[in-house]
Amino acid sequence: MKATPENQRTLLDIADLDRRIAQAERARTTPAQGARINELAAVRQQQLGELTSLTGVLDDARAELSRLESDVSLATQRRDRDAERLAAATDPKQAQALENEIESLGRRISMLEDEQLDVMGRVEEAQSAVDAQQALIDQTQAEGGRLTAEAKAGMAAAATEGEHLGRDRSALAASIAADLLADYERRAARGVGVGLLRRGICEGCQMVLAGTDLNEVRRAASDDVVSCPECGAILVRTDESGL
Repeated sequence: MKATPENQRTLLDIADLDRRIAQAERARTTPAQGARINELAAVRQQQLGELTSLTGVLDDARAELSRLESDVSLATQRRDRDAERLAAATDPKQAQALENEIESLGRRISMLEDEQLDVMGRVEEAQSAVDAQQALIDQTQAEGGRLTAEAKAGMAAAATEGEHLGRDRSALAASIAADLLADYERRAARGVGVGLLRRGICEGCQMVLAGTDLNEVRRAASDDVVSCPECGAILVRTDESGL
């Protein structure tokens, strides 16, 4: 294949644009924050499960406290009624029975109030655990929200950059022979499309060309399209090629 040296050198610029376009596409579709965002989503799911468990403990403690409060209220009401009946009692036996019941109710109220204090402590501890877990969730959500916003901004910027680079590539591609561009794109699809030959080294694969290979390149006309014997890339020759 024949192509002007200028067209061949333009391939290097197109290859650089292709590399930058690929980088922009990766940044658009796979943001750097993605792994951490996924990790935080899993952490948040686990934290929500723990919060559900802790909330259940708190609800149970509150229910027990409510029951104790009801029991204390009922026992206190009954004791107060018995006290009123005792004040009006004229039968000694009835009065003695009321006194015994008031004494029993007093002991029960005292026991219930002790239990109530214990359960109130458990409610306070459970509430603290729930609050602490919610704080962890809030922290996870805040980091996830921040990273998601950064990722979206980065993806948008990468998309814009990709569009600009694509336009630049189209302009360059239109300036070279169609068959040369097609040849480059076929090679690039397999691996390396083009490489600068600098001081006997193909910069497409960083391999040093053997003496016999360099001699063949030297004998080629300036408009011949030559290939790297190692990676198959189009070799672009300049004054730095060492020929």
